[in-house]
Amino acid sequence: KGDFFGPLCVAGLYADKEGIQKLLEWGVRDSKRMNDASILKLAQKIRSSFSYTVIRLFPLKYNELYGKFKNLNRLLGWAHVAALGDLSAKTGCKEAILDQFADQSVVNRMLQQKKLDVHLEQKVRGEEDLVVAGASILARAAFVEGMQKMAEEYGMEFPKGASAAVKLAAKEAVQKFGADVLAKVAKMHFKTAKELG
Repeated sequence: KGDFFGPLCVAGLYADKEGIQKLLEWGVRDSKRMNDASILKLAQKIRSSFSYTVIRLFPLKYNELYGKFKNLNRLLGWAHVAALGDLSAKTGCKEAILDQFADQSVVNRMLQQKKLDVHLEQKVRGEEDLVVAGASILARAAFVEGMQKMAEEYGMEFPKGASAAVKLAAKEAVQKFGADVLAKVAKMHFKTAKELG
C-alpha cells in the first residue's frame, strides 16, 4: 500500500494442518524479509497447491474506488472482506486470521455489511502466522507481476516505494504519455501526485 506506482494487492490463503506443514517445509515467512525472485518462486508453488484468492487493483480501478471510499483503510477493509468472502465460499472455511492494518471496527463493519459468516481474528504482526505469511507472499507476487506488466505496457521501469526515483519516473511518464497517464500507473491521492500536478 505504500507504493506510489502499481496495483494494490490483497490475498487470502486457505490451509489445513497438512498445508501448514507444507508451508513450513517450503520456508514460507514474512514477505518483507524476502527478495522478489524468492517471492515469485514460492508464490508459484503456493498457487499450484492451495486454495487462494488474490484481488489486484490496478491504478485506474484503485483511484476510482479510492474516490468512493475516500479513505485507504476503508478501501483495504473492503478488499480484504471481498477476498475472505470469496475464499470462504470456495473452501467452506469460517475461521480467518488477518494481519491488522487499521482499527478492528473498520473490517468488522465491512464483514457485517457483507453479511459474511466468518470468525475473524485480527492480529498485529499477523505474518508471524504461516498462513498469513503465505497470503502476503501471494499479494507481493501479484504486485511484482503487476509492476512487470506495467513496465512492458509502457516500455519503462516504475520504481517501487515513494522515493526521489519515483518522482523522476513519474515526470518521465508524464513527458512521454501526457498528464493523464498518472491515473493509469499511480495512486493519485499520494502526496507525490499532488507535487507533480
